[in-house]
Amino acid sequence: MNIQLPLDQINQRTWNSRDALREFTTEKMWTDPGEASAFDWVTDECRGQPLLDIGIGAGRTIPLMMHISSDYTGIDYTEVLVEKARGRFPGLDLRHMDARDMSKLPSDHFGLTAFSWNGIDCVNYEDREQILKEMYRVTKPGGLVLFSSHNREGPGFQESVWKLLPRFSPNPLRFGWRTLRSMRVLPLASYNYLRHAKFHRDYEGYSIKTAAAHMFGIVIVYTTLPEQRRQLTSIGFEIDAVFGSCDGERIYAETQSSDAWWFHFIARKPAHGA
Repeated sequence: MNIQLPLDQINQRTWNSRDALREFTTEKMWTDPGEASAFDWVTDECRGQPLLDIGIGAGRTIPLMMHISSDYTGIDYTEVLVEKARGRFPGLDLRHMDARDMSKLPSDHFGLTAFSWNGIDCVNYEDREQILKEMYRVTKPGGLVLFSSHNREGPGFQESVWKLLPRFSPNPLRFGWRTLRSMRVLPLASYNYLRHAKFHRDYEGYSIKTAAAHMFGIVIVYTTLPEQRRQLTSIGFEIDAVFGSCDGERIYAETQSSDAWWFHFIARKPAHGA
């Protein structure tokens, strides 16, 4: 078994930071074209059905999910973000809950169980599998699961603090502004990156590495297409579709590699007797 790294402590600290709160309360729609394509894929089939929204943060996905169905439950394991979401969307069923233990939610119930913005990448690999097993349990037979995950073969895996150095511009005002911005973020980003580098690991099919988001304040799992497909089928899912983040185009089953930043997986819990 792989060593359990302190991803929870590192990432929870970042989710409670001012930077994260500011990011999570910024009004947004889709994170990328792939998310829009994935939601378009599931909308008609899941319309009017019970929905479970995991990792709601401050509520970005709530309007997107409510467009599909008003039978809605949202959860997040960061209490301060759940309180933000409750303030923005009063009256909804929003719960402080860890996706690794959703025992308070019924089995075989939700027509769609979703975990957006690569949230599943923020826990150890064994915990990630536990989350997918819990998503399988709470989804009704024949229902869908939708989640996104970082690609180890994508450009995000190669990011380092050097990306924060100012890009040259012949315009002195523009280059000066870029330099000031770098001076503001580079010290903390460099500190975070160096502090987290000791947790970097490479395994067959996936790696654990510091991500550039939140000034290199999080450590996450980067997976590959074959490994994520293997994990899903080992749990019992059937894979309906995969979309790449960059262009929103479907990635077909015969594709073994991709340069997308991350993937959006849509998997189905088999119907009883299938």
